[in-house]
Amino acid sequence: MAHFAELNSANLVLRVTVVENKDTADVNGVEKEHIGQAHLEKILGGTWKQTSYNNNMRGNYAGKGYTYFVDQDLFMPPKPYTSWNMVTADATWTAPITMPTLTEEEISAGKYYSWDEDAYQADNTQGWTLNTPE
Repeated sequence: MAHFAELNSANLVLRVTVVENKDTADVNGVEKEHIGQAHLEKILGGTWKQTSYNNNMRGNYAGKGYTYFVDQDLFMPPKPYTSWNMVTADATWTAPITMPTLTEEEISAGKYYSWDEDAYQADNTQGWTLNTPE
């Protein structure tokens, strides 16, 4: 089985569907993306890109609301914060400043860091907030 993501004109994923092997294979039984795309275009219309459930192609398994980045040839989840940057090597988003390391005492207390975009926008040396569980 192969998985394909339907894209709108802005390369936003509208849906993901499964295509049977017989509908993606050439006469030698070799899976070819363009065959699966043609099959889907014929029966459903639209524009399709193959995605991998095992993340072994195009960065991430596509999901509704993800974006396909043509130049990087990868699917990315929605950007979590305006200031975050794409890391194409591992197809993730990363904060513009490194998260501080928790001390052993903070870990024992269950504390954790979360991103505060407003704090970062006010002062780009800030952004990580230390939280204490209730």
